[in-house]
Amino acid sequence: MAAEYLLEMENIEKSFPGVKALDRVTLKVRPGTVHALMGENGAGKSTLMKCLFGLYRKDAGTIKIDGEEVNYEDPKDALIHGVSMVHQELNQVLRRNVMENIWLGRFPKKRGLVDHKKMYDDTKALMDELGLSVDPTQELSGISVSRRQMIEIAKAISYNVKVLVLDEPTSSLSVEECEKLFEVMNMLKERGVSMVYISHKIDEILRISDEVTIMRDGKNVVTKKKEELTTDEIIKNMVGRDLTNRYPPREHKVSGEVLLKVENLTGMYEPTCHNVSFELHKGEILGISGLVGSRRTELLETIFGVAHHKEGKLYKDGKEIHNRNSKEAFKNGFAFVTEERRATGIFPQADIRFNTTIANIRKYRKGLLLSDKNMGSDTQKMIDALATKTPSQKTKIQNLSGGNQQKVIIARWLLANPDILLLDEPTRGIDVGAKYEIYQLIIQLAKEGKGVIFVSSEMPELLGVCDRIMVMSNGQLAGILEREDLSEEVIMRLSVKYV
Repeated sequence: MAAEYLLEMENIEKSFPGVKALDRVTLKVRPGTVHALMGENGAGKSTLMKCLFGLYRKDAGTIKIDGEEVNYEDPKDALIHGVSMVHQELNQVLRRNVMENIWLGRFPKKRGLVDHKKMYDDTKALMDELGLSVDPTQELSGISVSRRQMIEIAKAISYNVKVLVLDEPTSSLSVEECEKLFEVMNMLKERGVSMVYISHKIDEILRISDEVTIMRDGKNVVTKKKEELTTDEIIKNMVGRDLTNRYPPREHKVSGEVLLKVENLTGMYEPTCHNVSFELHKGEILGISGLVGSRRTELLETIFGVAHHKEGKLYKDGKEIHNRNSKEAFKNGFAFVTEERRATGIFPQADIRFNTTIANIRKYRKGLLLSDKNMGSDTQKMIDALATKTPSQKTKIQNLSGGNQQKVIIARWLLANPDILLLDEPTRGIDVGAKYEIYQLIIQLAKEGKGVIFVSSEMPELLGVCDRIMVMSNGQLAGILEREDLSEEVIMRLSVKYV
């Protein structure tokens, strides 16, 4: 007789210096089902899965697969035994191609040498099975984040997987790619694979999951079938309070004064933006919408100077400026929160104080030394303002949850007091409570007369927070919509204008 549960984690405990991350947590997943795992950033979701995957050693509790107790020594041990995990932050070898990344550590051999033909054929067969049109020989550095996410999922599936953990898998996927992922998940369910699905997207959870477990502060709150849950109930259990409004009231007034004028901006190297012109007013939150491949990120990178431009001009307060690199952009009053926080946002081995103050380090100089007191004071101010969950300022940032890492990055740039803040997917992988706090900060900046450019793939948050929305399509400006003209239908129509 088959076991009722394929995966059983009972009374799991895990502590780190200064914090108990998991307190007698239990998670049981039935065969061939999707079990959603929800909770605020820092609730312990990823920590629990890392205990399963062999990345962390649990302090107490038992883990069973197919009724047999297991304790994986490391991720390789877990993979060999059919437990695979796709992490929220991609950890890939960007200077290697697709097939090398998928079969890394287990290259097929022929007469003692790597069999490149078999590796190519196996990769092509895997991609065809999943309906992905990806060249196995393409270098990963030239592939978008969303496509790399799907490649990582394909890699996880390439093992003889019994339990698949997906940690925020749709955070950087387009609507079409999300649909493809859900098709793959349904295929895996039919094969009897159990999936643990970590996501903050409640509409997704209520659509694709069979059961839902909600965690808060390292403990179980509730486990129910998805049919027994509503959006309001999920939010209340996650944050421990009613959150009646998903977006803060917009009390700021947009000035008629132009803060930034972008004129005919075209990037130097493809893929890039082409001939983009727009204005950003003081006190304005300007959203940028568009499909994957619309070059929203490339536009921000070109404005900030981390990508060179071939043509075009920038004017700030009516005067032409030159952002030829990030240092120059910073001096000109710009700040940029990037999409990929692990690759381009954090210093993983450094503590929170360093990561918070590094962009403004000259401010803390006292002769040849740095003022530890002033650095500590400003860091604590930002921890309190953003409700960042951390044992102390001396905690390494890599030990924080993804959402709390994002808060530290935002804090870094807020301390720099920029006139113009460029935000690229600032709420990606962040829970509803933390999102609300970040929305409040954005609106507060606008009230202070700052200008905010806000890129997001989540249309509801753009509609809920922004004063105007600029729509990009295949690197070109497809249109700019005033608040009274905003609707998802109009935005989607403009998104495909130049595709």
